[in-house]
Amino acid sequence: MSNDGKKVKVHYVGTLDDGTKFDSSRDRDEPLAFTCMAGQMIKGFDAAVREMSVGEVRDVHIPAEEAYGLKRDELVQTIPLSALPGAEELEVGAHVMLSSPDGQPFPATVAALGEGSITFDMNHELAGQALNFNIELLGVE
Repeated sequence: MSNDGKKVKVHYVGTLDDGTKFDSSRDRDEPLAFTCMAGQMIKGFDAAVREMSVGEVRDVHIPAEEAYGLKRDELVQTIPLSALPGAEELEVGAHVMLSSPDGQPFPATVAALGEGSITFDMNHELAGQALNFNIELLGVE
């Protein structure tokens, strides 16, 4: 039985291939609810939950292409510090919110700070990485 279009509730633990945990609904004691196959989740996670039954626990390995995608070079941009007053105070690794020309906010990470320039990486922080999830389907509506 497919869970397509149904509201589901899961507990999950997400790890990288090296075993590093990057997220866990269990640690927060807060199940995640979403509509299955509605594009609210990364493709691989949706696909894993699609055919699960309530009470089932599944371990899945999701390649980068079905997670947050591959790293895209065009999403790493260097700009003059003069274009962004105060940017010289930022540190490499800092997470910031930038605005597109039309005012749309988007997250970025400071990738490098040079003399007179700053480089932002606007890829998702998990882009380019395969993800592993332990998923337990708690309920389906």
